[in-house]
Amino acid sequence: MLKSIYICSPMKNEVSEIVDGVSLLDIAEQVECPVYVYNQKDIAKNYHKLLKAFDGIKVRLNYACKACTNIHVMSELKKLGSGLDAVSIQEVWLALKAGFEPQDILYTPNCVSIEEIDLAVKEGVRINIDNLSILEQFGNRYGNTVNVCVRLNPHIMAGGNSHISVGHIDSKFGISIYQMRHLLRIVENYNINVDGLHMHTGSDILDAEVFLRGAELLFEAAENFKDLTFMDFGSGFKVAYKPGDIEIDIEAIGKKISKRFVSFCKSYGRELELWFEPGKYLVSEAGQLLVKTNVIKQTTSTVFVGVDSGQNHLLRPKMYDAYHHIVNISNPKGEKRIYSIVGYICENDTFGWDRQLNEVREGDILSIRNAGAYGFSMSSNYNSRYRPAEVLIKDGKFKLIRKRETFDDLIKNQIDL
Repeated sequence: MLKSIYICSPMKNEVSEIVDGVSLLDIAEQVECPVYVYNQKDIAKNYHKLLKAFDGIKVRLNYACKACTNIHVMSELKKLGSGLDAVSIQEVWLALKAGFEPQDILYTPNCVSIEEIDLAVKEGVRINIDNLSILEQFGNRYGNTVNVCVRLNPHIMAGGNSHISVGHIDSKFGISIYQMRHLLRIVENYNINVDGLHMHTGSDILDAEVFLRGAELLFEAAENFKDLTFMDFGSGFKVAYKPGDIEIDIEAIGKKISKRFVSFCKSYGRELELWFEPGKYLVSEAGQLLVKTNVIKQTTSTVFVGVDSGQNHLLRPKMYDAYHHIVNISNPKGEKRIYSIVGYICENDTFGWDRQLNEVREGDILSIRNAGAYGFSMSSNYNSRYRPAEVLIKDGKFKLIRKRETFDDLIKNQIDL
């Protein structure tokens, strides 16, 4: 969680929130709102905490960059030793631009054409295939000349709801474990070299048993593949979304999974690497969206705080009914009042209903927390609004890592009249 303190800013004669020595109000003033802010120190803390939880076995963390695809954020994770999980050829290209080596990139697409997979093979990245049709085409093209990982669907409902659970029987992701015989026929007929098995069951997972249930299915499947070098358990570790919220006990889960994995490796006859692909766990709590209050609007039943952002910048509340804690950083000592915080999009783009905030005035800066994952990466130009700037805090300073869009960006690919 972002660790913040309040101090009196003599320059503004008002209270500022400080993150790693940097005033968020200074960022809001100099870069202007709306702006995404990421704290490198929090990213590093989360990375090392997760890595340490699996001490004693060979572990590799591949950052799921769909959470936040800014190449500066990706580069910081590379410096920490992370690999990268990409779900599109465009993410592969971004990862290469961020400095990742091809062998450190796992390409895990879904419902893409064989032609896109050809592009990934050309880049030399690791390939992860999740359906039989593409696997057969892959085998016909490459045989045993290109190693491949296979993504299995364990048919486990995990996470908070069907929107974020991707390993159940009706999911489009992965090859069903009940299709193993068909899978093996393809592998044998085309002499495909499978060097990894993969599963990902969903998000907001709290219980080690979810991973272990899926792991047992992977361990059983591994008996059919003699040349494995790694197993990928995906991710989905739950983070806290609001004060007092429950979050995963990563140390306890790490011990349970590590113990079982060591036992499996002994029976398999070789020490394999255990891979995870965390996204939200690494960057969600490290980021926040700063927005400016445009208007205070009171109706017969509600006091609305209308801000200069909306679902075009942060879609999660609208799409997943996700909770994001909201703080008035301009008036942190003001009297508590109840507001509903809404955006400037021509939709019901509500960030939060009936929230207790320190009194909000027009012009105040609000911080929407836990916005480092699936914030900017899911943003759009809906209502022809510009996408926001992004800032990285590192070593007590902040730097702009993405400029705010302009009108020229909206029309640059449109053909002139």
